Amino acid sequence: MELLHLEFFQNALLAGVLVSIACGIIGTYVVTNRIVFISGGIAHAAYGGIGLGVFLGINPIIGAVVFSLLAAMGMGSVSYNTRQRMDTVIGVMWAVGMAIGIIFADLTQGYTAGLMSYLFGSILTISKTDLILMAGLNLIILVITVLFYRQWQSISFDREFSEIIGIPVRFFYLLLLSLTALTVVMVMRLVGIIMVIALLTIPPAIAERFCVSLKGIMVLACFLGIGFTVAGMLISFYLNLTSGAMIILVAGVAYFISLSISPKEKTSRED
Repeated sequence: MELLHLEFFQNALLAGVLVSIACGIIGTYVVTNRIVFISGGIAHAAYGGIGLGVFLGINPIIGAVVFSLLAAMGMGSVSYNTRQRMDTVIGVMWAVGMAIGIIFADLTQGYTAGLMSYLFGSILTISKTDLILMAGLNLIILVITVLFYRQWQSISFDREFSEIIGIPVRFFYLLLLSLTALTVVMVMRLVGIIMVIALLTIPPAIAERFCVSLKGIMVLACFLGIGFTVAGMLISFYLNLTSGAMIILVAGVAYFISLSISPKEKTSRED
């Protein structure tokens, strides 16, 4: 209870809740559409924008948003137009984004060690401004999800049929990747670029094993993300360990446990 009286812990706790909601919703679409690798490419490409932001003396988050959106549009266009060697394209953009970030960091005069916080996360340095931005992004995600839920539901399970009935699949696909890019930028403040994919995909992956509807997966994924974040923060605080890494470790352990207790897993074994 003493932790709740500390402002930095209050900010971190609220940030964990906001990020978990965003990851629960967008992560569900990422998992069901099988674009986990694309989300990882977007996350690592965003580091180029962080390095550029530091080099230009502007907020690194602004650079990360620009780079992640550009990467999302590039990867999305390539993956939509061709299914061949997509992994190669994503891998190249993944590596180039990281390289650009490192080069700009090298060219920046002065102390740039703070860039490491974007790689591994720095949840305990979350400010009220960060919380406002996170809340705004969550609102955008919730509004768009409510407005276009049926279209994304159709696209997630049958893209070809969605095109036949007149749904602009390409538009909604790129819109989803754009929201994924913004979510990635938000999550990196919590657990870092290296572990973004885990928080974005593990809660929905677990929820998918216990729920049959898209809405059910989203809701359960949000609650799981909040639970993993709070548990990871508490453990890391008392053991003096990195918060982001502990959050992911808790989520990873929960995922492996879910493999043995999932109703779907038991049904498949009986069949």
